[in-house]
Amino acid sequence: MMTTKIPYPPFKELAPFQPANLARVKYPQYGRVLEDFNEGEVFCHPRGITITRTFAFDFVTTFMETNPLYLNRDYALAHGFKDQVVSPRMVMNMALSLGVQNDSEKAIANLGYYNVCFAKSVYPGDTLRAFTKVLKREMKEGGKPGIVTIRTVAINQEKDIVLQYDRKIMVAPAGKQSAPTTIQNQPFPELKELIMQLPEPKSSYPTDLTGMNTYFENFDVGDILGHANGRTITDEHFEWTYKVMNTHPLHYDRLYSTARTGAMSGEPIVYGGLVFAWLWGLASRDTTENGIADFGYTEGYHTQPAVSGDTIYAISRVLAKSDGPSGYHAGLVTFQLIGIKNIRPPEALEKYGADLFVKENDKKKLGKEKITEKIFEIERRVLIKKKSFP
Repeated sequence: MMTTKIPYPPFKELAPFQPANLARVKYPQYGRVLEDFNEGEVFCHPRGITITRTFAFDFVTTFMETNPLYLNRDYALAHGFKDQVVSPRMVMNMALSLGVQNDSEKAIANLGYYNVCFAKSVYPGDTLRAFTKVLKREMKEGGKPGIVTIRTVAINQEKDIVLQYDRKIMVAPAGKQSAPTTIQNQPFPELKELIMQLPEPKSSYPTDLTGMNTYFENFDVGDILGHANGRTITDEHFEWTYKVMNTHPLHYDRLYSTARTGAMSGEPIVYGGLVFAWLWGLASRDTTENGIADFGYTEGYHTQPAVSGDTIYAISRVLAKSDGPSGYHAGLVTFQLIGIKNIRPPEALEKYGADLFVKENDKKKLGKEKITEKIFEIERRVLIKKKSFP
C-alpha cells in the first residue's frame, strides 16, 4: 500500500489571540421534524459498521441468546451456514440505529415494527449499511404530532439485502422545514418479494448441544410459557445504545430526558431494541434454542418504557404451527412474545390473566385498562427443527 509523508505544520497556540465572536455561534441539529418527511424520499444513513466476531459474541452473551447458531461456529457449519451466524436481533438493532440520525432522532415515540423480513444471514466480518424510504406522512390538525411510516433496508458489503422492515414513528411539527444533513434521493434497494435465503438443508446435525424440549413437536397451539429468568437492566444500556449506533439522546442524556414532559420524561429510557433483545434472549432457552432461522415479525410494539434498575421478564404464547420449506425437516412456529417489568410471569398471569395477550392499543375500545407492567408485545415466526430425521 502506497503512503504519503505529510509534515506537521508548526505547533502554535492561536486561541488566546483570537476573540470569540458569539454572533457566529451555531447549534447543529440532527433528526427530522414532521415537515421534513416527504413521501417517496430516500435517506442514505451515515457510517455503516463492520461486525467483528468479538462484537457479535458480546451481543449474544449480553442479551442471553442460547441458540448455538450464534455461539458455536462448528454447530453453525454443521447446519450448512458458512460461519457462526450474527444474531438477527443484533442485525435489526444496528439497521434501526444507523437510521436514527435521519429518521427518528427528533421523534416523540417509536410506535411499532411491521413486516420484518430477515432475507439473508449475516456473518462476522460483514459490513452493514442502511437506507430508509418514507412510505407515508400523516399530518394532524392544531399542530399535533403526526405519524410517519418508513421502510428500512440493511445491505451487506456485497449489496445483498439482509433485512427489510417497516416502522411507524410519532413526530412533532415545527411549523417549517429544518435543514437535514442527510444525502437524499438515493436508489432504494427494496426487496421485490419477501424471501429468505437459507443454506441447503443437511441430513444430520448435532443433537446434543440443545435442550430436548424445544423442537417443533414440543409446541402446541395455545401453549403459554412463563420463562423462568428475569434480567435487571443496569446503566450498561448507555454503552450498548451507542455500541449499536443509536444516537437518540433520550437513551443516554439525562438532562435531555428530565427536561421532557409526559410518560417519557425522567431517567433516560432504555432503547427499545435492547429491551426486545433481552426479552428474546430470556425466552430463547424455552422457544428458539433449536431454531434454524428467524422468519421475522408480523408487528410489535413497545407499550411502556423501561429504565435502568427495572427487571424484565418474558412470556411466550404459541399461536400457530405449519410445515417448513420443502426439504427442511423443520416447521414454522408463530409465537406471541410478551415483555413485563418488575413482576414475575406467575404473578403477572395470576393478576392480569388473558388480558396480558390483548394488544394494548385495543384495550380502550374493549373497555379494558392498559397494563403498566407490560412493556412489549410482538408476533414472530421461527423455523424450528423437528426431533428426528425421517
